Amino acid sequence: MQGEVGEDLLSLRLSVGSAYHFEPTKKRKRIDEPNDKNIMVLLQARDRMIRFGCNRHGMGDDKGFQLVRLLLLCATAVDRNDLSSSTDLLRQLYRNVSLSGNPIQRVTAHFTDGLMARFITKNSSFYSSIMADPSPADVFSAFTSFFLASPYYQFAHFTANQAIFEAFEEDEHWNGGCLHVIDFDVSYGLQWPSLIQSLSEKATNQKPISLLITGFGKNMEELRDTEKRLSSFASGFRNLFFEFEGRLRGEKGQEEIQVKKNATVAVNLVFYLHTLKNYSDIYATLMQINTLNPSVVTLVEKEGSRGNHSGFMSRFMESLQYFAAMFDSLDDCLPARNKERLRIEKNHLGREIRNAVAVKDEEEKGCRYEGLETWKTAMERYRFEGVRMSSRSVSQAKLLLKIKSHCSAMDDHGTGTGFRIFERDEGKALSLGWQDTHLITATAWRRSS
Repeated sequence: MQGEVGEDLLSLRLSVGSAYHFEPTKKRKRIDEPNDKNIMVLLQARDRMIRFGCNRHGMGDDKGFQLVRLLLLCATAVDRNDLSSSTDLLRQLYRNVSLSGNPIQRVTAHFTDGLMARFITKNSSFYSSIMADPSPADVFSAFTSFFLASPYYQFAHFTANQAIFEAFEEDEHWNGGCLHVIDFDVSYGLQWPSLIQSLSEKATNQKPISLLITGFGKNMEELRDTEKRLSSFASGFRNLFFEFEGRLRGEKGQEEIQVKKNATVAVNLVFYLHTLKNYSDIYATLMQINTLNPSVVTLVEKEGSRGNHSGFMSRFMESLQYFAAMFDSLDDCLPARNKERLRIEKNHLGREIRNAVAVKDEEEKGCRYEGLETWKTAMERYRFEGVRMSSRSVSQAKLLLKIKSHCSAMDDHGTGTGFRIFERDEGKALSLGWQDTHLITATAWRRSS
């Protein structure tokens, strides 16, 4: 987004990173829970916010600093189990945030919901009214809308696919035109049509190509739908033989993957490793992958260092900085009142925010998000070495931003206020950023010789 609100959010992210420093405070032992009367007052304030938006004369018309300050004060009060202050600050927030206002108001609204859920805890009968998961259909709709509207997921998928395609080309002298992709989180399969198309353009009558995707998913219904979509898409291309093998994540056989004989093996870890329960599971996964002897391992993760922060407030501020950039970028891609944007923010980004804020430390699942250096250390520990991103990968990423012309890109002088491509780690990592914030980073790895 260009203009005043975009500049405000840039300043906001800088201030969150430098101006607000919360020392760990001694938490009060919670001896009671918020009473139903106070909760009902807060839920009524939330309901008015959803139906009517914020107070026209509230701080939503300011540059956002008062709203963010209020949010941080509320997060501190909730973290300290200060029931009185939390109740008052949550009520003030619901009077001033908006699901359809400017990016600051919108992102703050979802963080307020997360704090509300954390405040009333799972013990409350009202908890589900805040934290209710959208239906699978709504989750899929929000995901696909975000995929189409923003370069975010397309950057991740196209960059990983390019590395896989290049590894396949490099092995052509022995692989017989066979490629086996092992995707540890297939997520509707939206990554693979572009790879299928690239392979079909290379295939000929004399040299057909065989593609097998072993995809792990959350449930069999999702896997069947993914297989149906991908098989239908692949059937439209000549000289390409496609097969999909759906497997449930966490099933007993996950550690017994059979690779296709004499095929180029590619392991795809796009937004997967951070979902594992702990670092032991991550290392076990990397050890397993090493035994598969892959030609390439593609790794894409959101940027962050939340795993290095033990306190709730540190993680809260980093999450706020990250999602402020996400909501600002979405403001550049879709109009404020666009139904798809509201769907994305509620059922995709907002859901992530609520889960990140509401879940207590001892209940938290996953290792949160790490920075490039952490993943680099983990991969090198298990005998993988980084592969330099090709000029085609860099050009493709920059072309993607040009195609998404409504989302502003970096100019020739390296400046800009929109999406940007960053080459990092001596060309072995490629990041998509918004303004000064790295959003996601893509890397490719092969086994060390």
